[in-house]
Amino acid sequence: MDLKAYQAAAASTARYPDAGSNPIYPTLGLCGEAGEVAEKVKKVLRDQGGHFGAENRAALALELGDVLWYLARLASELDLDLEAIAEANLAKLASRAERNVIAGSGDQR
Repeated sequence: MDLKAYQAAAASTARYPDAGSNPIYPTLGLCGEAGEVAEKVKKVLRDQGGHFGAENRAALALELGDVLWYLARLASELDLDLEAIAEANLAKLASRAERNVIAGSGDQR
């Protein structure tokens, strides 16, 4: 599935207040789901010695799916194309790698 198709499919399952004109809801959902991903990773580090077994990976895949859904919805709420965002991000990172500035800080490097 490509990102345009995913973004369209995500829209068909959006059930939240003022869906289509409410970027706040998916922003909060994105933060919450990213926190759930971090919590699962933390517990793998604490309880599994950092070993990501099949069960851990499956649970993380479900959470990452939720992250992707909220990301797609936020992009849609802001009239942004998720595929264009992904392409621009890869181009930015390739430019940084080519210029040997991929490490470091600052958005405009």
